[in-house]
Amino acid sequence: MKEKNDIFERFRNSFTTMQGHFHILEQRVPVELQIEYFKYSEQLRKEKKGLTDDEYQIYVNNLSDRETTTERKKYVLSSLATSSDVKAYRLLEKYVQEPDPDVTDWAYMALMESRISLESELSEEKQIYISTGLGGRGQKLRFYTLLIGSENKPFEEYQRRIIEREFEYYLPKEECEIEQLNIQDLYVELVFLIPVRNNLKAILDNVISECNQYGDFLSKSFTVTNVKELSQEEITDILDKNMETIK
Repeated sequence: MKEKNDIFERFRNSFTTMQGHFHILEQRVPVELQIEYFKYSEQLRKEKKGLTDDEYQIYVNNLSDRETTTERKKYVLSSLATSSDVKAYRLLEKYVQEPDPDVTDWAYMALMESRISLESELSEEKQIYISTGLGGRGQKLRFYTLLIGSENKPFEEYQRRIIEREFEYYLPKEECEIEQLNIQDLYVELVFLIPVRNNLKAILDNVISECNQYGDFLSKSFTVTNVKELSQEEITDILDKNMETIK
């Protein structure tokens, strides 16, 4: 348990000690694709500098041409992002309003990189980029949390009402925004936004404690991630392991 506490503490401290302006990727972009994007962008930045008027017009045409290949669109989007050019940023901003499905996530990443690049040049404040698989909004990160019953048996109707009431009352007090509260027979799925500097573990511990004043029916152990939402198979596996522990 101490190791888990340390992980939460290090996560929180990593933000509380940072000085600068945070940029949080709002869209849900798979972590693997984010890594691919940054590797591609880094290589492109080494090979190419600036953006000529002719190149800009070619890129405009490429992005509006339905025959343009996916690889070409990736090149165009990353070239615009790494150019540190205002008109390139505006083009990316317009493109993400109706992006082609095959490069939607790539376009989001390009727009974020372009925004940070421009703000770095225009502001003396340090620019900090934060990206997770689940994204965020404003100065808040999105987390998925799986909570399970303490006895691995279906929640009673009154317990379901308590969970709904306590979570919807307590989390907003901590400036958190609930996007999904899915109460099933044996578990609860919570997707919520939390300010980057707030104490995630303390908030979840406290709301679970509030629920447990009415019967100690929620486990104090929970699964939390900002990478992706768990699949039904992964949830079932966690429930099975919990049942073995109870036995």
